[in-house]
Amino acid sequence: MKRAKLPTITEAAFQRQVIQFASIHGWRTAHFRPGMNQRGRWMTAVQGQGAGFPDLVLVRGPRIIVAELKTRRTKPTIEQVAWLQAFEAAGVPAYCWRPEEWAEIEEILG
Repeated sequence: MKRAKLPTITEAAFQRQVIQFASIHGWRTAHFRPGMNQRGRWMTAVQGQGAGFPDLVLVRGPRIIVAELKTRRTKPTIEQVAWLQAFEAAGVPAYCWRPEEWAEIEEILG
């Protein structure tokens, strides 16, 4: 039996869906987008060890979670994994979500 092929979604579109769903369910969300610097390079302005910081920080009431968002083909970088592990070690649930894990996202954010 052939498996149905899921439609491809960009990480940006997936991120918009997660933010919209989270907002509907009362989560405050934050995502830090890169901007173009004077040299024409896209960078996110940050001090410290910002490389790999999770895509989303979500807060609702006493709960805080972080999430790295990936498409089917991409993998988290070493820096992204290190940040997720650091948040987990600090007691903050940290996730790496893909579009095919939507049921889990609904369960956690719903």
